[in-house]
Amino acid sequence: MKMTDIKAKAKELGLKSGKMKKEDLIRAIQEKEGNFPCFGSALEHCTQEDCSWREDCLFM
Repeated sequence: MKMTDIKAKAKELGLKSGKMKKEDLIRAIQEKEGNFPCFGSALEHCTQEDCSWREDCLFM
């Protein structure tokens, strides 16, 4: 997903993205959505089945 799309999603959730790095912004979105803020930390397995970023995270 492009950074402009990520920032738009953050804005929808009431988050201010400012100059946050992509990974940090995604983690903030994850937390706001009720998931663990763990983007980019999964090695091979992820238990967050409902996370919007699951596929992007696992195939980084």
